[in-house]
Amino acid sequence: MYLIMVYDINEKRVNKVLKIGRKYLDWIQNSVLEGEITAAKFEKLKLELKKVIKEEEDSIVFYILRTTMYSKRETMGQTKGGSKLII
Repeated sequence: MYLIMVYDINEKRVNKVLKIGRKYLDWIQNSVLEGEITAAKFEKLKLELKKVIKEEEDSIVFYILRTTMYSKRETMGQTKGGSKLII
């Protein structure tokens, strides 16, 4: 599956969340990671994140795509993070 992870995390924990996310996904820009991931690794990612975040303060959104065949990415302005054309 293809996963896009977008997060809004308290400054105290943001670096920990980024570090965990980069173990599984590619950093695209501030608070956004994406990449191919297996269902098992996705579950492991969520478990690791759950140990770090405070659900009453922090937010993580996962967009789960089955394929990137019919998707397209368009960027305006500065390109940050990975240079791969993913979606």
